[in-house]
Amino acid sequence: MLTVHHLNNSRSQRVLWLLEELGVPYEIVRYQRQPDMRAPKELRAIHPLGKSPVIIDNGNTIAESGAICEYIIGTYGNGRLIPPPNTPERLRYTYWLHYAEGSAMSPLLLKLLFTLMPKRAPALLRPLVRKVSNTALTTLVNPQLRQHMDYWESELAKSEWFAGNEFTGADIQMSFPLEAAAARGGLEQGHPKAMAFLERIHARPAYARALEKGGPYVVGR
Repeated sequence: MLTVHHLNNSRSQRVLWLLEELGVPYEIVRYQRQPDMRAPKELRAIHPLGKSPVIIDNGNTIAESGAICEYIIGTYGNGRLIPPPNTPERLRYTYWLHYAEGSAMSPLLLKLLFTLMPKRAPALLRPLVRKVSNTALTTLVNPQLRQHMDYWESELAKSEWFAGNEFTGADIQMSFPLEAAAARGGLEQGHPKAMAFLERIHARPAYARALEKGGPYVVGR
């Protein structure tokens, strides 16, 4: 049976959701974040980088969300959650599947980093760190994040889902950047199409089942 090495409140929630959408049986091995929010060292026994998600299936150990999504849909999808080959929708699907981690998450991670830095700096250095962080957020991170959010909004104005008018694995991949942007990036300000996308995915029964099995998910809620 397929095994998901699942870190609480992480990208691996998407893997559970994908498996629920396809009705694939799986088991969960759970890991809890440390107080500093990093993954526990036990994950390094599964994959050298010690990151989540990681799945093991038929002797294959697979990391990286996009690769996991491609593997699961290719192995168990039977044509579901992926547009037909040689169509414009398939090209969009491939693009969004990889854009989600390749481009979208960078400004969101920088936003988190520069927001946390002043809080974790030594007291004497905190004013300086706050000044540097605020400058980075104002001049670099926030404008870049706004550009990405505006891009999502314009693309979702073209079709109900990212790859077209049918829900696909690309939407599962894109859920994490949009949920992170809603949680800490101001997505609700001027992006009604993106917010409506979040409402649609949160209403899906498979999403709810994955939440029940995966545990608390602060990023998305």
